[in-house]
Amino acid sequence: MVELLLALIIAGIGGVSLAALLLFLKEKSLHRVSDYLLSMAGGTLLGAAFLGMLPEAIESGVCYHKLLQVVLAGIVGLFVLEKIILWRKCQDEHCERQADASAPLIIIGDAFHNMIDGVVIAAAFLSSPTLGWFVAFSVMAHEVPQELADFGILLKAGYSKKKALFYNMLSGASSLFSGLIAYFALEKMQALIPWVLSLSAASFIYIALSDLVPQMHKKTKVKDALIQLLLILVGIAIIYLLNMNHHHHH
Repeated sequence: MVELLLALIIAGIGGVSLAALLLFLKEKSLHRVSDYLLSMAGGTLLGAAFLGMLPEAIESGVCYHKLLQVVLAGIVGLFVLEKIILWRKCQDEHCERQADASAPLIIIGDAFHNMIDGVVIAAAFLSSPTLGWFVAFSVMAHEVPQELADFGILLKAGYSKKKALFYNMLSGASSLFSGLIAYFALEKMQALIPWVLSLSAASFIYIALSDLVPQMHKKTKVKDALIQLLLILVGIAIIYLLNMNHHHHH
């Protein structure tokens, strides 16, 4: 319970705080750090999904065909959800994603996103604390580039740095509430855990491949590509090692 709280705080507010600290860096190194984190997050998200959440869900003994169907449905569902959100934002023909989304929309969207993160972390913790920790770590790693982008938009919209930080913290804290609620709900309904884990895995896979990879592909130099690949592998390795560790304890 204490561990869950800590992990939720780290994931929810840690990402924002790191992003805020990074704001004090020079523009150039800011982008570099953000890019590195992005690539690593791609690895940790995929690693968490395939090495942590799915095996854990399947080991629960529920029919794995059904669990994998849930993963597939989740990926398609997220695609649809994202389309709806994009349509809401973009009435005109050519609208770049998030480029001109309004500040309140971003804060609300972020809070929603973080609430889901909270549920994911809670489900992971209930199946195993180790899984919980590395899911929290994955969430934090992919939140940082996201939060940085959001900071940029809020500052452009005329918010002061303090105000932008406050709102980002607020939306980050939403994962605390949802995580705690989910924890108590899932504790009562253990049978739901494998399903929540499968959906969580779907969201991690979706975010990694639809959000993070396209951003990584913006860089075309061989050197950049190698660094990205290395960081993705480092991200996966971190999860892999944490996981091995966890299985030895069992």
